[in-house]
Amino acid sequence: MWERRALRRTLIGVPVALGALVAGSYAATALLDIPSPPTLVRLLTTKPSQQGDLFATRTIPASAAPAPLPVHDEPLPATVPWKGRRVPVDQFLATTHTDAFLVLRDGRLTHEWYGDGVGPTTRLPSWSGAKSVVSLLAGQAIEQGRLREDDRLVDILPQLKTGTAYDAITVRDLLDMTSGVDVPESYNEYFPLTGTARMYLSRDLPAFARDHRGLEFPPGSQGAYRSINTELLGQVLAKIQGRPLADLLANNIWAPMGAQDSATWNLDDDNGHEKAFCCINATPRDYAKLGQLVLNDGSAQGRQIVPRAWIERIATPAPHKVDGWGYSAQWWHPPGGNGKDFSALGVYGQYVYVDPVSRTVVVKLSDHGDEQDEQETFDVLRAIAQTG
Repeated sequence: MWERRALRRTLIGVPVALGALVAGSYAATALLDIPSPPTLVRLLTTKPSQQGDLFATRTIPASAAPAPLPVHDEPLPATVPWKGRRVPVDQFLATTHTDAFLVLRDGRLTHEWYGDGVGPTTRLPSWSGAKSVVSLLAGQAIEQGRLREDDRLVDILPQLKTGTAYDAITVRDLLDMTSGVDVPESYNEYFPLTGTARMYLSRDLPAFARDHRGLEFPPGSQGAYRSINTELLGQVLAKIQGRPLADLLANNIWAPMGAQDSATWNLDDDNGHEKAFCCINATPRDYAKLGQLVLNDGSAQGRQIVPRAWIERIATPAPHKVDGWGYSAQWWHPPGGNGKDFSALGVYGQYVYVDPVSRTVVVKLSDHGDEQDEQETFDVLRAIAQTG
């Protein structure tokens, strides 16, 4: 999530930087190898849930054997906790600029709500929720023996070798946000288009990775949320599998789990590289299916799709906290709750929340801007899960 407290302002500051850049010239955008001024102007005026349309994509087809979610309507609680008081659910959804809100209990769709202009077949962006999907692909590759957590990044991508401590980065470091690669999440308005915001606009992600190999701390020594970790992990997966990430997702998860609809993954350029750290665009029900796949220990449609051992890895916080929260293999363990729940999380309020204790999955897709209220939102999701 480019999205923890101060970190969530990484992309929030992008409009300021874009405004300054657009005032420049086409030559400047060409020199920086980022989208042209017309596209940057559209980014300034397009809400987050529609920005996926502004970038090139690779398609993830719907499953040839789609498995619709069984429906069993159940009421939500009349009110939920919100910042020290109780508010109606509708007020919570409106306050947090929700576009879609789904609840699954034991694999059954018990509640489904959509905002204006959004419906079951509307594709909505994952933002950093994509990181958690990349984790599932990594778990599959490890189970297949194609990858090990102890593998060094530069042994798989030798073009990144530096002869410095950077070369010690492992796959485990990338998974748990402990690599130390110095690509800041926070945004500095005095140095526009740096860090993750710059990476988001890059039209050559492998070149971006080569150009950003400095460290802010020794690999493995502490945790710090940095989207570059997932971008590097995605490049590793594409290299060892010899296929784009979207194709891996389509064949290894989307098809076998019975996804109802096609999805897309934004690229750095036409026929380019997936933005591994963000930007899957899928329908709300298929996000719910992803959550249910994880809740079911990696199985769906009578098949073990993601190794059970990898689900255990995700569900167990890694040794180093990340920005004060539990974290493990690209999934968040927010403070509080029953200690067993965890979630994918995206910058503008994208949640795929999984609670194994109550057998509940909650999907919340939003346009919440720079007031994420992550902890408060998790309090609501937990309250809803506990009422089942």
